[in-house]
Amino acid sequence: MSAEPGGRATAAGAGPPAAPGSDTYKGWLFKWTNYLKGYQRRWFVLSNGLLSYYRSSATVRSDGSAWKRVKSTQVPARRMGTQAEMAHTCRGTINLSTAHIDTEDSCNIVLSNGGRTYHLKANSEVERQRWVTALELAKAKAIRMRNNQSDDSGDEEPASQSDKSELHGTLKTLSSKLEDLSTCNDLIAKHGAALQRSLSELENLKLPAESGEKIKAVNERATLFRITSNAMINACRDFLDLAETHSRKWQRALQYEREQRIRLEETIEQLAKQHNSLERACRGAPGLSSSTTGITSTTKGSVQSAKGEASDEDEETEYFDAMEDAPAFITVTADPRHHRRSGSNLSGASEGHSEDWTLEDSVFESSNQSSYNESTCKDLLPKKRRRSRIPDKPNYSLNLWSIMKNCIGKELSKIPMPVNFNEPLSMLQRLTEDLEYHELLDKAAKCESSTEQMCFVAAFSVSSYSTTVHRTAKPFNPLLGETYELDRLEELGFRSLCEQVSHHPPAAAHHVFSTRGWTLWQEITIASKFRGKYLSIMPLGAIHLEFHSSGNHYVWRKVTSTVHNIIVGKLWIDQSGEIEIVNHQSKDKCQLKFTPYSYFSRDVPRKVTGVVSDADGKAHYVMSGTWDEKMECSKIVQSSHGSTSMEGKQKTVYQTLSPKVLWKKYPLPENAENMYFFSELALTLNEPEERVAPTDSRLRPDQRLMESGRWDEANVEKQRLEEKQRAVRRRREAEAVEALEEGKDYEGYIPLWFERKVDTVTGELICVYKGGYWEAKDKQDWSMCPDIF
Repeated sequence: MSAEPGGRATAAGAGPPAAPGSDTYKGWLFKWTNYLKGYQRRWFVLSNGLLSYYRSSATVRSDGSAWKRVKSTQVPARRMGTQAEMAHTCRGTINLSTAHIDTEDSCNIVLSNGGRTYHLKANSEVERQRWVTALELAKAKAIRMRNNQSDDSGDEEPASQSDKSELHGTLKTLSSKLEDLSTCNDLIAKHGAALQRSLSELENLKLPAESGEKIKAVNERATLFRITSNAMINACRDFLDLAETHSRKWQRALQYEREQRIRLEETIEQLAKQHNSLERACRGAPGLSSSTTGITSTTKGSVQSAKGEASDEDEETEYFDAMEDAPAFITVTADPRHHRRSGSNLSGASEGHSEDWTLEDSVFESSNQSSYNESTCKDLLPKKRRRSRIPDKPNYSLNLWSIMKNCIGKELSKIPMPVNFNEPLSMLQRLTEDLEYHELLDKAAKCESSTEQMCFVAAFSVSSYSTTVHRTAKPFNPLLGETYELDRLEELGFRSLCEQVSHHPPAAAHHVFSTRGWTLWQEITIASKFRGKYLSIMPLGAIHLEFHSSGNHYVWRKVTSTVHNIIVGKLWIDQSGEIEIVNHQSKDKCQLKFTPYSYFSRDVPRKVTGVVSDADGKAHYVMSGTWDEKMECSKIVQSSHGSTSMEGKQKTVYQTLSPKVLWKKYPLPENAENMYFFSELALTLNEPEERVAPTDSRLRPDQRLMESGRWDEANVEKQRLEEKQRAVRRRREAEAVEALEEGKDYEGYIPLWFERKVDTVTGELICVYKGGYWEAKDKQDWSMCPDIF
């Protein structure tokens, strides 16, 4: 709202508002609107700690229909149409519990709450003081109500007779004090009236003009004093009434909560005894324990019912009915000895064990061990020695709410943030971190079965979230034209390149080529909103993965990430939503569900479940695990229809072989908690390297200063880079306006290493790598790179 000018609006007559001591206070005030209209007369209503205003007031006729009051002429509101609806519509509301009340001069009131400010003007100083008194009382009452709502109930013992007598004694004392206040109020009113009569008589005397003005001022002060004392007495009387009313309510509510707590404790004790009995019974039946271990994760929750029905094919397999919040499918483990087959379609089969699925499925068994073998044998491979630690994170304290309170509902990328909330990596480097478990794609390239390959692709899509479980800091927003390369061609067989192709909205293009049989590319736009208590991060854009030998082309999208406890408490991250992975060549699909965390859920936290099916919709594999630890795959040998849920949906029961671990998270490096919880790969992403492009994120000065622990210098450098980028944007906008005036086309910013094309699979416009970067690196010809740092 614009600041109030010095001019004064013409006062308009209005009847006196309700008494300040009442719960609702109404009346006319002048409200500053803008420099064209100045002050406008508005009807204000103060109720329940909220001050609202309307364009007009309204009365109610005896027959119940509303009247519109316009210039002292009453017209039925039902004939006013839209104009009456507009007049009776609330134009704005301000919460007084967090508002600041200020008085500028004799008739003005200024209310401010965060980014909202009301400049109000009363007809006289007396009326202004009435409103100020009412506002202050309403504010105090709203603060008390807010504090009472936030207080937790205690654990005191039931109220004894002595407590009740003490409470009644306190109320009697309050009543006595209130009577004393009423007596004092009557005396104040009596003497105040006498004082006003005396002053009125003095005004009638022939005195100098200056004396008359002073007497008039004293008279107004006496009136204000009497109004204030009346309001104080009314407030005291209201307080006593509330104390008497709510004391009884609080006693009843407290007693009810105590009874509920006792019943809950008894119920928990009974459940614990039943649980122990069931455990003892389970240990006493070995056949039961072997057949019930196969219940795995499902799409909506774990199935824990003990009611079973036997399969026609395998009598040792149990099936379980769904509970009230049952999932869409149920899985049980079959005995592998009854489902062995012959034949092999894959090379590199592991030695047969009694728990192997079949020879054609042994790629999963080998993947179980190879992921760990590659991890433990990394030091044996000939490669460049890379750093294993960075400087410890400094212990800087900063009030997050002082910065975020004015950012509610805004796009996160448009909020200027100090580096205190960042980690020393850019968004381009975080995007490259998705390749930490690239060996899953190397294994997928060796699969001849498209459904088996889909299992590895699904595990890879989940593994990209494993680094986020402790990473609550925000990466640096890349500058327009910023790039990042990760050349691991000799060591790991792939090359990765990222470029920031748009600034508003922020968008990054990514391309990875692997000599081990696959290519990955994506364009990701990050949309984020601060919701007050949590921060939602929504990656927009599709991820493409193509295998060279088979031509299988997979496409999927990321789920929503949520950062909780932004204001109070320890920050923590959750992933929620669904990922649909589609093979556009074979039409195979995998539907993965990321279950959001719930305090009341019995599920494993961060659970991910899904089913891999072919083009005909036949399910082949069940995926289960957590996005921060591991993913398993179970081969389906039989499926049948189970019971019907409460919503009328029929459950599918999958009989599976023993699960195989496809992916397991690498342990974090030592002292990771002091190094931003970086993984082994993340520690190397910002390591200085030679021969990279001058636009590479490793060369960004503010990010480098932050990594070194020089945060104050990093904040200064960050502001310099952002201002430099704004200047470039303003120049580009000026060029666009000039081109428009001359009737020419203006293309805007053109990415350096990527170009926009329509994707033939999804039909979307996407930035794809056009080539030239690695050739420029070999020649060390970076003349085409912009100066962004």
